[in-house]
Amino acid sequence: MRIFQHVQDIGDLHVALAEAQEVKRDRYQWQHLGKNKTALLIFFNNSLRTRLSTQKAAMNLGMNVIVLDVNQGAWKLETERGVVMDGDKSEHLLEAIPVMASYCDIIGVRSFARFESREDDYEEKILQQFIQYSGRPVFFMESATVHPLQAFADLITIKEDWKGKTRPKVVMTWAPHPKSLPQAVPNSFAEWMLAADVDFVVTHPKGYELDPQFVKGARVEYDQMKAFEGADFVYAKNWSCPGVTHPEDYGKVLHDYHTMMDWCVSARQMAVTNNAGFLHCLPVRRNMIVTDDVIESPRSLVIPEAANREISAQVVLKRMLEAL
Repeated sequence: MRIFQHVQDIGDLHVALAEAQEVKRDRYQWQHLGKNKTALLIFFNNSLRTRLSTQKAAMNLGMNVIVLDVNQGAWKLETERGVVMDGDKSEHLLEAIPVMASYCDIIGVRSFARFESREDDYEEKILQQFIQYSGRPVFFMESATVHPLQAFADLITIKEDWKGKTRPKVVMTWAPHPKSLPQAVPNSFAEWMLAADVDFVVTHPKGYELDPQFVKGARVEYDQMKAFEGADFVYAKNWSCPGVTHPEDYGKVLHDYHTMMDWCVSARQMAVTNNAGFLHCLPVRRNMIVTDDVIESPRSLVIPEAANREISAQVVLKRMLEAL
């Protein structure tokens, strides 16, 4: 595997999930793969779980790890062609990428949506430049449109909790938030759930329809309470307007969040589920996305979900090392 961006890059999900459990039983048995190999983890944006889990996964495999914070530990980088660089950016990404690649064997990149252009974000211009010019395997540690390491960890968590239950019902619900957030997490979660053997439902207010390339085939239910009925797992996440039908609204919050607080996941919604497990990628704004009692309940899976980020990252890195 040279690129990890979409669910199809991981191949057969049953095989990948079985491999995840094998990794979990003994994280250190493949250290020979990473000996004298270096992973470069590049962060254009802040991170806690992604940084720590991916660094730990690489170390489990015996790799050297270099972590670069672009906005703090490097020159400011220009990313557009044809720009007269007479401002505050001293280096162009097209020179920086091959330089960075010369110091490593595998590259992970984290770069969020800018909300300046839907076209630019959904074309993944920054990540695609790393793929094109680095000559190294590249994995996405969250991008403008996807977060596959998170979605893989989510699926591992669901699989562990459902323990063989036939086609559990998984509901992804929009929840209010005071800021504009990208669609990367919900896009990937939808993509991975549709590829898995689950009954998948998406619920959100009108206007927040996700791009069909990620949710085609999912059931969309605008009545949140109806969507929650009989759910085995509930995944809460906010996202801003994807701008599918109205590109001019891309990245906007369409409603004052004060008027949408009924969408916050509380005991009221969870009461109609099948004792559903609650998931969220973290960090989470309590009593906006989810109430205290739900996230602190015995059915909250957010901590094992976060722990599984190490496992999803290690499976990906292991496969990339095996392909070198």
